[in-house]
Amino acid sequence: MDNKVFLSVKNGSFLRTVYKTIQMNRIYSLLLIMIALACKQEVKKEMTAQEIIDKSIEACGGQLFQNSVLEFDFRDRHYISELKGKKKTLTRILKNDTVHLKDVRTSQGLLRFRNDTLVTLNDSLANVYANSVNSVHYFSKLPYGLNDPAVQKELIGEIEMNDQQYYKVKVTFDQQGGGDDFDDTYIYWINQETFKPDYLGYSFHVNGGGTRFRVAFNERTVKGIRFVDYENLKPKDTTATIFSADSLYLNGGLELLSKIELENISVNLDNYN
Repeated sequence: MDNKVFLSVKNGSFLRTVYKTIQMNRIYSLLLIMIALACKQEVKKEMTAQEIIDKSIEACGGQLFQNSVLEFDFRDRHYISELKGKKKTLTRILKNDTVHLKDVRTSQGLLRFRNDTLVTLNDSLANVYANSVNSVHYFSKLPYGLNDPAVQKELIGEIEMNDQQYYKVKVTFDQQGGGDDFDDTYIYWINQETFKPDYLGYSFHVNGGGTRFRVAFNERTVKGIRFVDYENLKPKDTTATIFSADSLYLNGGLELLSKIELENISVNLDNYN
């Protein structure tokens, strides 16, 4: 065979081999990218509601909530939350020129003091005061408390809100240990990057029932614990449910009802050390 012909054939075969190698490398690269993306999506899908809440609590203070004393003012009252392991004491104080009212809630129930004198309350009234005290403290420490034994959690979806991706975690309560409002339903929108609950909503049944949607703002950290204020919104359509609250929010279907603003926050993490 002529040398030129031989070289031509040889070079053609070599070029075809190089071309095939490049093509195979491209295919392998694409496969690796697809596998990496699939693995990333799989990891994301495998997160459970429990894992999401655990990460959310950790992002907002975690163990710092334990063995702590948290104090703040809300409207015209002063609130004190004392946590020592599983022991919890919640206090609300109203003080003006004529009266000093102090409500203290523990696992044993509620005690009311008027000008330092214990007031006898019937069970129904004591229960009303206890729920009122607990409600303010509950919202002030969120998401801490979402691992209480009576809490049931379920990941019900994901959504994009204001250019951020969120997990939607539904929270309900067992009747045993869930309090008088055990049949209320909550949804927490947990930021997939920060794991902070930027939005929350709930349906309630007392006083005729209804739906509320809260937007966190004015985030600040005090000694490692996250505190926020809330815009408290309600649906314009009174028949709307909690499950459509995010859609209503994004499409102007909610209206401002009030603002939940905490003032004069202090944290003592050394009280029991």
